[in-house]
Amino acid sequence: MKGNYADTMKAAFREEASELLAELENSLLELEGDSANHELIDRVFRAMHTLKGSGAMFGFEEIADFAHEVENVLDLARNDRLPVTKELIDLNLAARDQILDMLATSDGGAPATREKNDRIVSQLQKLSLDARMEGAPESVASEAADASDGTQADSGDRELYRIRFRPAAEIFLFGTNPVLLLKELAELGDCEAMAHTAEIPGLDEINPEHCYTYWDIMLTTDRGMNAVRDVFVFVEDDSELEIEVLADLDAVDEDITQKKLGQILLERGDIDEENLRRILSSKKLLGQVLVEEGLGEAEAVKSALHEQREVKRAEEARQSASSASSIRVRSDKLDALVNLVGELVTVQAHLSQTTGELGNGELVSTAEEVERLTAELRDTAMSLRMVPIGSMFGKFRRLVRDLSGQLGKEVELITEGDDTELDKSVIERLSDPLVHLVRNCIDHGIESPDVRAKHHKERAGTIILSAEHSGAQVLIQITDDGAGLNSREILTKAVARGLVSPQDELSEKEIFDLVLAPGFSTAQEVTDVSGRGVGMDVVKKTIEGLRGSLEIESSEGEGTTVTLKIPLTMAIIEGLLVKLGDDFFVVPLAVVRECVELSPEDASRSNGRRLVNLRGSLLPYVNLREFLAHGGESSETGHVVVIDAGGRGVGLLVDEVIGSLQTVIKNLGRMYQDLEGVSGATILGDGTIALILDVLKLAAIAEAEETAMSHQT
Repeated sequence: MKGNYADTMKAAFREEASELLAELENSLLELEGDSANHELIDRVFRAMHTLKGSGAMFGFEEIADFAHEVENVLDLARNDRLPVTKELIDLNLAARDQILDMLATSDGGAPATREKNDRIVSQLQKLSLDARMEGAPESVASEAADASDGTQADSGDRELYRIRFRPAAEIFLFGTNPVLLLKELAELGDCEAMAHTAEIPGLDEINPEHCYTYWDIMLTTDRGMNAVRDVFVFVEDDSELEIEVLADLDAVDEDITQKKLGQILLERGDIDEENLRRILSSKKLLGQVLVEEGLGEAEAVKSALHEQREVKRAEEARQSASSASSIRVRSDKLDALVNLVGELVTVQAHLSQTTGELGNGELVSTAEEVERLTAELRDTAMSLRMVPIGSMFGKFRRLVRDLSGQLGKEVELITEGDDTELDKSVIERLSDPLVHLVRNCIDHGIESPDVRAKHHKERAGTIILSAEHSGAQVLIQITDDGAGLNSREILTKAVARGLVSPQDELSEKEIFDLVLAPGFSTAQEVTDVSGRGVGMDVVKKTIEGLRGSLEIESSEGEGTTVTLKIPLTMAIIEGLLVKLGDDFFVVPLAVVRECVELSPEDASRSNGRRLVNLRGSLLPYVNLREFLAHGGESSETGHVVVIDAGGRGVGLLVDEVIGSLQTVIKNLGRMYQDLEGVSGATILGDGTIALILDVLKLAAIAEAEETAMSHQT
């Protein structure tokens, strides 16, 4: 049991550490462009400090020790004693990557090298020492020299702090031992703690998992307020914490009334001004000296501390009704919940169909109520899987930074719509395609600074990564202001590879689509980044596997935009149910524009070409019965479902349109995974199987057939 608990806590740390490392990377990349931003420096420091503290708490001692070394250097930057340079950012990013490797090692991954740890720490220490010796004032340089000789100089004035720490009752349940926090506090300087135990209940009421003790602490240290607060960084949001500077012990000539505790003791007659000045000059704890010299009882000091206690600022905010809480849930549990909801949707559809056939009013009313509740449960369950796409966008900052540096280019990444939510499973499958697209922007799109300057552009190129909702889909755009696509060069390459004939007349859009062909590349040479003809075809296959579409727009010399249209979720879709003979098919409702009837007269007027007149425009369509080799009598009349396939309209000829429904997507087995024109299946309310149509594939077939017939005529 104990082993299982330890494993659970270690797994929780790995998950928390992954989030902290992602935050650390993002903060470092932001800091590179705003090196004077103290808020960013604090975020970087706190992320590393939390990694250190959590690592030590959960048994990851090597990570904790390494993070502690990095934290020491970050503390200098936070206190304006070390400039934030590119070299410092590079080393901290390397440290972040090393901690990630160490986490993987602890989970059975490849071992992280100790030599790399030592090299990073050594470089950080050298950087901090060199910076202080070269660019700092003489006093600081002297201090740095002392440190290099093995002596530790004070980081600031010695100050006396009064700390009231009342931990949350459930602090033990969070895996935190308050005694360890007090020990860490004592490492900062002279520390005296007074425990309050009056609130401990009797044995018949006590909860052994709760903490009933709180502490008043007197601390003398030269480490500064930030160092004191950092001790409580894990618990301050859930605990009552008051930290107050009572006196600057290196400034005893200041007005004595500024020492709050001393002022109270003077007013009470517990001490006179001469003795207070003498005690402060001795650099000892005020309360300790008072008791030792008989100048005041311990209770008098305690009472004075209570009198100078202020109302805690954040307590009311944390206890307000608007405060929100969160809980971690394993992703496989969410997947199981969504699967169950999907089954419930199917059963509910069967219930509605059966009650409708029976015609019992009371049953119909009950079925409608079940349908309403099922819809609400479905929406809630699906929302649990939705995560902001910004969680994926963030990692591209590092990719752009490292790759642009490798290629000698200057590139700025701008992200928009980071809070746009998408199904977690969809985001996971989108990661690799987006990596390919961003790499292409940097390698093929953005020119070198000198080339951009010759063309009167800013030396630094720009990549914009944006996302927005559009109905039941999310539009993701990757835009660069680089050289754009050269349609002539693409066409020449395509002809050379036999992808098209020299006689073919292609539109600009059709030429751009050629770059999606397997093995196609315009790179002049093979590099570590590109040129092997893989990437864009993988992107296309992945996007189509998500039931999405990809469009390319480009203007030579101005840049390129790639637009991805992705469904919000892969689990449940709104569909249009259609019929061929006795069989049912589902068309995703998100791409349906309208439905029109194809009469025999319309069919005859098209002269054998599959075109339908839609308000004066001719629209190509696919005879679904013929395409699927469906049994029964073939007919050129029926209903045409007009769909939007990548901005172009295409029709699907079916026998009958039943209506809209909500359906659960089921994957086809291996034997049918390459079935052309079909992307999945679903189970209807009566248990009937209905195939979900791959409308993009059908649209491509319709366009190809129409092009071939037009050439023949």
